[in-house]
Amino acid sequence: MHDKLRKGWIGLALALGMVAPAMAQDAALPINSGNTAWILVSAALVLLMTPGLAFFYGGLVRGRNVLNTLMMSFVALGVIGLEWVLIGYSLAFSPGSQFIGGLDWLGLNGVGQEPSPVYMSTVPHLAFMVFQAMFAVITPALISGAVVDRMKFKTYVVFIMLWSAVVYAPLAHWVWSFAMVDGKIVTAGWLGTLGALDFAGGTVVHISAGISALVAALILGARKGYPDQPMPPHNVPFALLGAGLLWFGWFGFNAGSAGAADGIASLAFVTTNTATAAAMATWLLIETIFNKPTAVGAATGAVVGLVAITPAAGFVTPLGAIAIGGTAAIISYSVVQLRSKLKFDDSLDVFACHGMGGITGAVLTGVFCTKTVNALVVNEGLAYGGGFAQLGIQLTSIAATAALAGGATAVILLLLKFTLGLRPEDRAELEGLDISEHGEEGYTGMVSGYAVTQDMGYSSTAQPQNIPRPAQQE
Repeated sequence: MHDKLRKGWIGLALALGMVAPAMAQDAALPINSGNTAWILVSAALVLLMTPGLAFFYGGLVRGRNVLNTLMMSFVALGVIGLEWVLIGYSLAFSPGSQFIGGLDWLGLNGVGQEPSPVYMSTVPHLAFMVFQAMFAVITPALISGAVVDRMKFKTYVVFIMLWSAVVYAPLAHWVWSFAMVDGKIVTAGWLGTLGALDFAGGTVVHISAGISALVAALILGARKGYPDQPMPPHNVPFALLGAGLLWFGWFGFNAGSAGAADGIASLAFVTTNTATAAAMATWLLIETIFNKPTAVGAATGAVVGLVAITPAAGFVTPLGAIAIGGTAAIISYSVVQLRSKLKFDDSLDVFACHGMGGITGAVLTGVFCTKTVNALVVNEGLAYGGGFAQLGIQLTSIAATAALAGGATAVILLLLKFTLGLRPEDRAELEGLDISEHGEEGYTGMVSGYAVTQDMGYSSTAQPQNIPRPAQQE
């Protein structure tokens, strides 16, 4: 009798144990496997963009700094990926004020396999988190292009960690955060509440990085020998490879931001490709008119198009994307020429490409956005008879982003200048940061680009840069 009673209680407990999870699952938001697969694939595509950026930047620098430049992007995968899990995601997306998220999701506390009711509600919350993590990783890495060849690596790592927490996380909250209030989903960040449109990161990613790059270049000062000594790219095929990987990964960046495998994702995919093609074609046309079409120009034009369409990708038509890509190429090309005349050393033209490309795209979002392709557009763009309402909001978001990014970057760098120091010793810069900062060489037995004289100048008798020594014949 007692044995039967014991078995009965065990059976009842097992039955209740099976029912309780089922009831909890029924109460949770349903997961759409197709949307989940798309967001996870998109996260992987965006991750690929960071190695793509490393090769793009790495090919454009001198050979003795190629490893240092590659590492400036690659290291972000580690340190920012970790920081995002511990604190960044909570500051960017958890409930808080209009200006910064709270601390409820530190260490991903409460961020689990169930969908969030406010963020991509058909995919696991963890999927949304890791998708956003890849944006957080690549954004500070973009800044490195302005300071290559002349920044201490350890200082750079501390800089991007501070920058991500002080600049990126608040900006993401301003534009992309939501909250549940009285059973309704409402925008939580002040720029989102204002009505700013940034589909995938024109302000949050590219304007913030571009403005910060400009400030960083000015504070660090020019590379040794700039602008008197030639500093040509050491490996243009690397740059083309990197641009191609960026183009490929950007489909996850933009189309993934739709949050689902749906019509808006398809639109963002098409507008991304179309704007990029238009920008590259325009850049090459300009080069052809004034000189010769170059591989570096093709890669740069493509990146400018990708940047410019990012804020608009899900809000404009393919024809609008052509206008955005072509216009951005003209503007960014002009800024590159102006920078060379002003002689300040933004080494790889991060401000011209990402800063001005992002600004152009954000402004033109206010011109070409339309409700006919996305119901989330409240104010029709200027080109569709909506007047200047959305354009004014876009300009406000640009100004706010520039103010936060520029001001915070200056404070962080000045703090680091008087603590860790920003630049290596002169001799280390001249000999190359691969050896001085990492103890490695990108190319074994490579001929140095410049000979260092006793007075730390450049020797005009130095052998050509980055030409590998020929293999010894047996």
